[in-house]
Amino acid sequence: MRFALSMLLAVFLQPNINGLKDMSQDIKIKKGLSINLLGGAEHTFHKEVASPTYVIYPTDFHGLTPKLVIKEGAHVKAGETLFFDKNRPEVTVASPVSGEITEIARGERRRVLSIKIAADKDQKAIENKMISFSEASAAELKAYLLASGVWPFVKQRPYDVIANPAGIPKAIFISGLNTGPLNPDLDFVLRGQEEKLQAALTALKKLTPGSIHVGVESKENSVFGTLDHIDLHTVSGPHPAGLVGTQIAAIDPISKGELVWTIAAQDLVVIGELLLTGKYNASRTLAVTGSSVGAPQYIKTKIGAELTGIFEALGVKEGDQRFINGDVLTGKKTSKEGSLGFYNTQLTVIPEGNDYEFFGWNKPVFNKISPTRALTFSWLNKKKKYDLDTNTNGEHRAFVITGSYEEVFPLDIFPMQLLKACMVKDLDDMENLGLYEVAPEDFSLTEFICISKQPHQDIIRKGLDLMQQELG
Repeated sequence: MRFALSMLLAVFLQPNINGLKDMSQDIKIKKGLSINLLGGAEHTFHKEVASPTYVIYPTDFHGLTPKLVIKEGAHVKAGETLFFDKNRPEVTVASPVSGEITEIARGERRRVLSIKIAADKDQKAIENKMISFSEASAAELKAYLLASGVWPFVKQRPYDVIANPAGIPKAIFISGLNTGPLNPDLDFVLRGQEEKLQAALTALKKLTPGSIHVGVESKENSVFGTLDHIDLHTVSGPHPAGLVGTQIAAIDPISKGELVWTIAAQDLVVIGELLLTGKYNASRTLAVTGSSVGAPQYIKTKIGAELTGIFEALGVKEGDQRFINGDVLTGKKTSKEGSLGFYNTQLTVIPEGNDYEFFGWNKPVFNKISPTRALTFSWLNKKKKYDLDTNTNGEHRAFVITGSYEEVFPLDIFPMQLLKACMVKDLDDMENLGLYEVAPEDFSLTEFICISKQPHQDIIRKGLDLMQQELG
């Protein structure tokens, strides 16, 4: 009788994180919203488009204060340091290519905005001294990654910034699947890169006393399925199942005083190639997507590459278009003449939403996505793909309490209360409501469905910055 009662209690007390269930190594996400758009990249590679110039934006590295070590007119090799963090000089950012520094753009108070490099025809890279990553100590590996310029790929939570090299994370998290709108298929992108992935994972395992957790859609079909030094988790459900923050919350949530590191799957390839060859190769397999792209597909390039040649090669429809560095939820607006961001692995082009519908708020809607059933019908066909533009269909107003945020937010956090705490700068409530656990991208869906048109991601970013400044 006592045994039966204990088994019954175990069933009822099984972890359930407000829509998250961690059953052994399976994570099932119930709350969320998958946004199916037209313009997904076909599983084909376009030939590489050469870029004459490359641009690095220090603003891509949130919280980093750049201190330049180069000047206009200088010549650099791929992997050579461009600048370091004024507050943590050991954290450096390297040049993606060899070439001449043709322009250093500055803003107010001489703040560095961008560094433009005219690429050499024959590329040359710094040859770092090889290290036995399987035998080296954690301190040696950390020093090697810092000196070679790949450390900015390692980010930390709390605060969602470049990881503090002095910290020791309780675990490292990597998401091996994408669930965001038109996101790249990681199994397609990473196929054939297993040796580099394994080298990176072997080295990173020495930097944490805990586990390296990797979430994948299918263990049998994933490139991570045969790799060592990882704890593999099958993840299923709607977006944001593929976000690393969702997986952290399901596997090993962050408490006050704890630290975890996160690394994007493609960045593992850069780290692994460095460990195997001693060279920094800032390569990117880029998914060019969106309903306004003539031939959405994959293309190989490098960090900071010009976008003009890529868009001309794949074709962009005529008319007023929105060019996005990233996806439609978390990406940044750019121009056709812009450059690829440091962390971006996707470009999206969709129509600008400059036209407004007469009485659009008061008639049945069949061509838009909505989590509600009030005059909207996207719930009838969840597999339908939509051609959406950038029109927000409303204007900024005070928060309206509808309970809709909780329907798409799977973390064990009250999203509206946390947003309000950040807006009024209440540090106690920000702590108690779970700001340590989140990054701006975790609020991208609540921002998408917000009828008040509040900038959720910006609010969370400012809250994280305030907490880091005040509490460290």
